Amino acid sequence: MAQVKAARATREAVPTVSRVAIIGSGISGLAAAKQMAAYDPVVFEATPSVGGVWKHCVYRTTRLQTPRANYEFSDYSWGNRDDPAFPTHTEVVDYLEGYADEFDLWRYISFGSKVVDIKFLGGAEAGFTERWSGTGKAPLQGKPTWEVGVATGGSGTVQYYKFEFVVMCTGKYGDVPRMPVFPPGKGPEVFKGTVMHSLDYCKLSKEETVELMRGKKVVVVGYKKSAIDLANECVQANQGDGGQACTMLVRTLHWMVPSYAIWGLPFFLFYSTRFSQLFYERPNQSFFRSLLCRLMSPLRAGVSKFIESYLLWKLPLGKYGLTPDHPFVEDYASCQLAFLPEGFFDMADHGLVRFKRAPDGWWLSEIGVVLEDGTGVEADLVFLATGFESTDKLREVLPKPFRGLLVDESSMMPLYHGTIHPLIPNMAFVGFVESASNLHTSELRCRWLAGLLEGRFELPTVQAMMRHVAGEADAMRRTTRFYRRHCISTYSIHDSDGMCADLSSATHRKTNWISELFAPYNKEDYKQQ
Repeated sequence: MAQVKAARATREAVPTVSRVAIIGSGISGLAAAKQMAAYDPVVFEATPSVGGVWKHCVYRTTRLQTPRANYEFSDYSWGNRDDPAFPTHTEVVDYLEGYADEFDLWRYISFGSKVVDIKFLGGAEAGFTERWSGTGKAPLQGKPTWEVGVATGGSGTVQYYKFEFVVMCTGKYGDVPRMPVFPPGKGPEVFKGTVMHSLDYCKLSKEETVELMRGKKVVVVGYKKSAIDLANECVQANQGDGGQACTMLVRTLHWMVPSYAIWGLPFFLFYSTRFSQLFYERPNQSFFRSLLCRLMSPLRAGVSKFIESYLLWKLPLGKYGLTPDHPFVEDYASCQLAFLPEGFFDMADHGLVRFKRAPDGWWLSEIGVVLEDGTGVEADLVFLATGFESTDKLREVLPKPFRGLLVDESSMMPLYHGTIHPLIPNMAFVGFVESASNLHTSELRCRWLAGLLEGRFELPTVQAMMRHVAGEADAMRRTTRFYRRHCISTYSIHDSDGMCADLSSATHRKTNWISELFAPYNKEDYKQQ
């Protein structure tokens, strides 16, 4: 233990002026620290540990939604990567700590350092030039651009440090809960029970969660991964005499998947090969490629129907009125696919989980939840699994006018290659784009970002980058009704190709054309050459 503690010695002091700051030490923050080690980066972490959302915003039963082999850094494998069980959240944190051990990343991290303010040191027009950061390349010019205010140890004292470049790795989840807006007199203030957001539930111990839910009438608002896991824990807490059923309040239906096989075929065949992604919309595609996508629309619909047929056969969606009215591909293309915990619908069959649809809204009364049609659901405890406001925590620290530029008319952050905001100089954002493997997505972006800092390539003009970002939003809008999420799952290989090309790396990375077309791209393909 003493050897581990010595090996994990963290940064003791932060220089007044440094080159690169990284805010956050989750997946993206660790990947950024590894890729930018040459600049001796300062990693500010508000909590006492690495891991981000996997450490501080999970339930005790939360597991990864992908096999271990699909969730690895390109240069660091799981010790038990062949274990077919999806890793628990504690295993994910152990893996991330092992990654930090392997590459000696602890020395860059300042724990208990909460960034509370960021000041821009450039002139009034510095963020609105024809080229990003003035030149569009090699942004490290020896002159500080940002001043970062940090509160340490829970004190009210703020110490400021200057940096040439800042990488925001605060992520999309946690910190700022998304709260429903209730009609006057119909919110938590009238409810005699307890209303709790999932973020607050995550902070409780196992004993506290069981005590909170045992014997209570619980309503879980939501129908995505966090809501399903929360309902699962509610059922576990209410085993035995006196236990109550858990009610899930479902506003928007989404497709759920029980396993990584569809009618015996591996799931990657449908969306994760170069051939399968050939028929889906890409940003800023040519006329002929648009024509190909239009001609192949029956094939795309057929793939979606094929998957839906399996899910309707495997899961009792019709029995519980949970069949979505949109194609499966729309959930996949918006990164809203969730894998069900084992035996979830068995619990519903035994009356331990109930479902109530609330497509038109709901509110609270003294004794529970009221739906738009007047139906009431009695409750002692209402959990809000309603998500998080990822950009609010950025707005809290960014100065004007940049905080007002964070999202565009599509309600997404306009990030070129999911990393660079064309109008915010010398700053990058990593971990705000979703895909089928967020770890791989973040790692490749950090590698691309390191290449930018090294001056290995030049960014397009600000206008060209804005057009590229708008093209991504248009591609999403043509693919799914849930387009207000920056998700690249149906064109992830094309996206990776663009970054590899900027780095002068090979874009086609398989050993033969058969594998190139029909094998999934994974971390083995993106090892640094």
